[in-house]
Amino acid sequence: MSLNSIIQDMKGGIGSISMKGFEVKLGYGLRSKSHRVVQDVYIPVDAFKQSCWANLPPELLRDVLMRIEASESSWPPRKHVAACSGVCRSWREIMKELVQIPELSGKLTYPISLKQPGPRDSIIQCFIKRNRTAQTYHLYLGLTQALTDNGKFLLAAHKCRRTTCTDYIISLDADDMSKGSITYIGKLRSNFLGTKFMIYDSQPPHAGATVTKSRSTRLVGLKQVSPRVPAGNYPVAHITYELNVLGSRGPRRMQCTMNAIPASAIEPGGVAPTQTDFLLNNLDSLPSIPFFRSKSTCTDSFSSGSLGGQKGGGLVLKNKSPRWHEQLQCWCLNFRGRVTVASVKNFQLVASPENGAQPGQEHEKVILQFGKIGKDLFTMDFRYPISAFQAFAICLSSFDTKIACE
Repeated sequence: MSLNSIIQDMKGGIGSISMKGFEVKLGYGLRSKSHRVVQDVYIPVDAFKQSCWANLPPELLRDVLMRIEASESSWPPRKHVAACSGVCRSWREIMKELVQIPELSGKLTYPISLKQPGPRDSIIQCFIKRNRTAQTYHLYLGLTQALTDNGKFLLAAHKCRRTTCTDYIISLDADDMSKGSITYIGKLRSNFLGTKFMIYDSQPPHAGATVTKSRSTRLVGLKQVSPRVPAGNYPVAHITYELNVLGSRGPRRMQCTMNAIPASAIEPGGVAPTQTDFLLNNLDSLPSIPFFRSKSTCTDSFSSGSLGGQKGGGLVLKNKSPRWHEQLQCWCLNFRGRVTVASVKNFQLVASPENGAQPGQEHEKVILQFGKIGKDLFTMDFRYPISAFQAFAICLSSFDTKIACE
């Protein structure tokens, strides 16, 4: 039997095993139509032992899984890689070694990939669908170069208007976008005027992150914490829109300060904090959960220390200034064919000179671009050092009404 035949048979076998009854926890531990993997796996012993893969030699198993990972480089075929990670603990450990983070591979494989920095040498192309009636926004990974493909669902957000502010609750599940859900991963909050926004992560983005105390916050370590309530809100970025004297006729001016990313991240040899797993709800297991790629240890308390203490502080991004086109009589930016409809919401973010480094090629790279291609359809392209979650939250700020600016 050839190795290729073994690989094809294994792909079919994974589905057969699942039909026999093994249960895979998805995202934070719930089933989802869009995300098939990662936290823990429950497999009836009989279901897996009866399969032909139970006694596969470790060397051969690793070789087979390596070939599957290399061959299924894009969605939807990449679901086989995710499925392999959900078979059992040993398979999952092998796949965790084989599947690289988006920064190195340029691929989004697991839900945690949405919290990790994008690729350094390429961009990840996504698009956002807006539902005006339901006040929801869905983020999809583009599967082709076309602007009209169905895409792979990644994240969803729900707009919640309050008396003095507006919240955008961000979730892994399009059908459950409440803050009390275990699929909640963060939120975007605006002030009353829609000129200032804060992005909150549901778990610490780096060692020493400070949690924001609020009515809805449940701090890690308290006995009153409900197992279905997120651990806390950790501020990871704030966005500011400046007053535009031309109103809606002129381009917006925005600045985004990434509290969770050091300014040195975009320099040669720079590193951006990378989360490696979701925070489990079982408080007893917190000390043993790996959060970071660095060797620093994660303590029980996240209330001390901040990224601002690092050299250079947080990374500052600003929108690239458009130029006035005399013939078209409009403000223009080069979106390289990814934006087709003129809109005040369109923008490109680049590193700001405020970061203190000398201007160069790295500072001229577009880190995030967002633009309109249809009535309720927008493209979102991002790269290192921001993650899909951070990029999505920044783009959501562009949708919000800005009373003072417009």
